[in-house]
Amino acid sequence: MGESIVLDPLDVWRLEKGLDTGFAGLMERFVELHPVDGILLPNLRMEGEAEKCPFLNEEKRCAIHAFRPGLCRLFPLGRIYENGSFRYFIQQQECPVQPKTKVKISKWLDIGQLAQYETFVLQWHNLLEETGAMAEAQKDEQLTRDLNVYLLESFYQKPYDGRDFYVQFEERLQYMRKLLKILGR
Repeated sequence: MGESIVLDPLDVWRLEKGLDTGFAGLMERFVELHPVDGILLPNLRMEGEAEKCPFLNEEKRCAIHAFRPGLCRLFPLGRIYENGSFRYFIQQQECPVQPKTKVKISKWLDIGQLAQYETFVLQWHNLLEETGAMAEAQKDEQLTRDLNVYLLESFYQKPYDGRDFYVQFEERLQYMRKLLKILGR
């Protein structure tokens, strides 16, 4: 699995709440940083040579199922992003369970406020695309480092208060977009 379970801000927020820790606590035990398309992002740190998820218990079941990351919720589905939107697809060979039954995406993902979640997913994807494009276009290593630091600090390290996650994410998103617009001039 390696670095494949990349965490978005909602994943980190849920993990912090579920494990009663902050981002620093997650970094100490469960999370590491790796570049994804030129942007430094957190992912679950796998354990041992088998690269086992740190949250699998002895029965190989998810110990954090109620607040598992979005990528884990999604599997064996995937997303294709195109034309300012995305759609789901099923990775047919990834799930050996038989017989396969039809399940609504909302039930499979087990996320309340699915429309709001999907808006968040698209906004986050687009922001990462914009940030990566900005870093690539500027070809300035210091700017790329600064963008990475700002992204990590704003969306992961800075604690979310007791207000709705999506409202706070939107505030941070708007500020980051303003910053990218200024830098793009």
